[in-house]
Amino acid sequence: MVQLYPAIDMKDGKCVRLYQGDYDQQTIYGDSPFEMAKSFVEQGADWIHLVDLDGAKDGTKPHADEVVKIKQELGISVQIGGGIRSLEDAAFYLDKGIDRVIIGSLAVKEPELVEEMLSKFGGDRIVLGLDAKDGFVATHGWLETSELTAVEVGNRFAKAGAKHIVFTDIAMDGTLAGPNLEATKTLAKETGLNVIVSGGISSLDDIRAVKAAAKESTIAGVIVGKAIYSGRFTVAQAKEVVQ
Repeated sequence: MVQLYPAIDMKDGKCVRLYQGDYDQQTIYGDSPFEMAKSFVEQGADWIHLVDLDGAKDGTKPHADEVVKIKQELGISVQIGGGIRSLEDAAFYLDKGIDRVIIGSLAVKEPELVEEMLSKFGGDRIVLGLDAKDGFVATHGWLETSELTAVEVGNRFAKAGAKHIVFTDIAMDGTLAGPNLEATKTLAKETGLNVIVSGGISSLDDIRAVKAAAKESTIAGVIVGKAIYSGRFTVAQAKEVVQ
């Protein structure tokens, strides 16, 4: 089964979406991440995918209270990315019951530290977040591009015990132009990791395409953001498709 992950990107305490990761091109969709998460839960969501955009930029945790509140009061499975730069940062969330933390820039900048996280917390709780620009992994809120491909990074951490990877094609993110399924399938087949598709989902047909691709690879989930906020479909409708 493909797992659905409705996404909430948090910036300055609000729910926003960026266009292709550009902090200067943002749309605000709500004043309360908690209320947004609650509406997703009411529509049948099992998971919420949270991104702290302020944290991704400067390594802080300004939305930590909101994240913990969503987990504890709504009783839903939660994964959080953005600003997790140390063992202490990861432990902070995991100790408060957050199900998974997503590690992005560190996978390229400090791979040994990520291997230590995988060893300490396990592959079910530490998730790789790989954002690619033309196949190469981008870091620091997409402001820098490395010389490593997503497959190279994925393979390194698969050997270290990683199980899950969130893969975003930056060129597609926030564009509603459809996901880059070819690159995603390649990553899944080359690494054997459970790949969660992110970026570009615009329609229920896109979700159906992810579901079809999952039958021939280890694609395991799909993150949906802007399509829900712009009224293309609801969480309930997306949930129906993945089931």
